[in-house]
Amino acid sequence: MFNFYSFFIYALVTTFTPGPNNIMSMSHAVHIGLKNSYPFNLGASVGFFIVMLLCTIFSTTLFIYIPQVKIYMLIAGAAYMLYLAWRMFISSSEIKLDKPGKANFISGLLFQFINPKLYIYAITVMSAYILPVFNSISILAGFLFMLAFMGLTSTLVWSLFGEVFRKLPRKHTKLINSIMSMLLIYCAVSLFL
Repeated sequence: MFNFYSFFIYALVTTFTPGPNNIMSMSHAVHIGLKNSYPFNLGASVGFFIVMLLCTIFSTTLFIYIPQVKIYMLIAGAAYMLYLAWRMFISSSEIKLDKPGKANFISGLLFQFINPKLYIYAITVMSAYILPVFNSISILAGFLFMLAFMGLTSTLVWSLFGEVFRKLPRKHTKLINSIMSMLLIYCAVSLFL
């Protein structure tokens, strides 16, 4: 049975918490302005979709040809969520904003292929939540588009509120990190319920 709430919480928390895409989007907006950061965000979204598609094909292939891998991928996914929860709980409020490189479509697209958080996220979300329940190409495509849209929304939000997000968490860091950590722990445990 598909656990929509756990899936949605995991996807939301992982997509909207600091990571390479969000930090780069915020950094571009801070340094070159919101409007000039849009090409990077669009390129990142297209690259996000392509990497998600490749990871879906990879995970589906493993599930078809090595069905015993499911439990190991669930365990790996849960372990990754617990690791993220721990890192989030102990993290500081500092977000480092180095001056970014070019903010064009191609740089956003290519950046996705060296983004380790995206690969781990894509394989985890597919193997832990979606593939154990769904195998229809149209449903998988729907999930891909939904997750890519969430990725685009996340980068745009971080771009739009870059300065606010940079200052706001400092006041409430422990509370925000604790809540996000608990949500990730819930997601990890719910994989086995």
